[in-house]
Amino acid sequence: KKGSFSSEESVFKVLYLRVKELYAKWEGHHIQNWAMVRNQLAMDDKLQARILKYEKF
Repeated sequence: KKGSFSSEESVFKVLYLRVKELYAKWEGHHIQNWAMVRNQLAMDDKLQARILKYEKF
């Protein structure tokens, strides 16, 4: 459906820029309730594999 964005690529650009903005804002800050969030994400098999990949430094 046609919406506010001219193409799917433009949506991804906006999301990318917003994520970069949030990373800059949160850099060096503690994420509240991270253990709970991490466990909820780990319930999905695909996400769990990605989480484990980055936790094994």
